[in-house]
Amino acid sequence: MLREADMRFDAERDRRYTEVNIEREKALKIKEVADLKALDLAREIQIYKDEKANELREQINSERGLYVTKAEMEPIKTYVASQTGRVVGMDATVGRFVQLVTTIAAAVAIISAILITRH
Repeated sequence: MLREADMRFDAERDRRYTEVNIEREKALKIKEVADLKALDLAREIQIYKDEKANELREQINSERGLYVTKAEMEPIKTYVASQTGRVVGMDATVGRFVQLVTTIAAAVAIISAILITRH
């Protein structure tokens, strides 16, 4: 009876080992497929990145001639600086003129008041 129980135990153990080995092989096949798929995806991602980098490089190269250089900006900067100085000078002149007119108007008002009070 003990021998029969040992035989059943051994048979059950062998069956479980066999099942575990079968499942291990299935898992190994799944891992191999997953690894191959991961390599394919990595290759596709790298191709996509390379294409995008090439497109960006082409775009940058095509846009290079569209921007103004510092040397080309110099005449514009000179013109703006001269116009700014001119406007500031004109503002100062207008300010002085308004001040002069105000002073004259005040003097006329004072003189008029004095003349009116004497009569």
